[in-house]
Amino acid sequence: MSEVSADVKLAGWDGGTSPLRASYGKLFMWFFLISDALTFSGFLSAYGFFRHRYSGEWPVPSTVFHHFPFLEGHHLPLLYVGLMTFILIMSSVTMVLAVEAGHRNNKRQVLVWMFATIIGGLMFVGSQAWEWSNFIKGSEDGAILYENHIYNFEVDHVTHHSNKEIVVYKQEVLSKEASAIVIAGGEPIHGANLHHNEYGHIAFADFFFFITGFHGFHVFSGVCINITIFIMAFKGVMERRGHYEMIEKVGLYWHFVDLVWVFVFTFFYLL
Repeated sequence: MSEVSADVKLAGWDGGTSPLRASYGKLFMWFFLISDALTFSGFLSAYGFFRHRYSGEWPVPSTVFHHFPFLEGHHLPLLYVGLMTFILIMSSVTMVLAVEAGHRNNKRQVLVWMFATIIGGLMFVGSQAWEWSNFIKGSEDGAILYENHIYNFEVDHVTHHSNKEIVVYKQEVLSKEASAIVIAGGEPIHGANLHHNEYGHIAFADFFFFITGFHGFHVFSGVCINITIFIMAFKGVMERRGHYEMIEKVGLYWHFVDLVWVFVFTFFYLL
């Protein structure tokens, strides 16, 4: 029995070395990512609950996010956010290449791919800021706030021009007489903020700002970390250490940010 116990002890982990052959830095990065994943899961679950509860007043994403830089007047549903997603995914690819170059101790390629990852992250954050500005600004026609309900103008989906004499509530077109009452007694609103939302229920704007902003903060933080690691690699800090493990650690974080965006994109823009 004692021999078996000794064998088990020798085969297991008895301290003194990193478990699972992973450094403590990697393990704690995984702990952080798991806790962060639970946070995002809670936010998205709450979003799903509210969307189900107020489904009749919830905006249709393709009618909200249809703008594109320098193409004003064109109705391009979700094209810009699709481009944002592509940029972030490609930055994840460049991060993989940076990690692979680090395994080969190739300083030059590490710098090249880290720089590309930083550019991709900055492009995504800038694109998100542009999208926020359009969401806050709203459409040219706006909407009518009447008795705590949002009424949108009827839109011809062929020409994408609105009839400002007829309004729609919960996707139902009101009569011309009812529309006249709403327009005369209501308050014109444009865009979305924490107080009103021309596109539909106010909770949509609240969740949009909070969740995409929280994710955007993660991306911005990742860009700052990437810049720090880039400078360290440029100065030869990792060469002197004999390894590029820091690239792997920040790579785990960057891939997590990319994966979270896939869920945010699905919940907010596709469903």
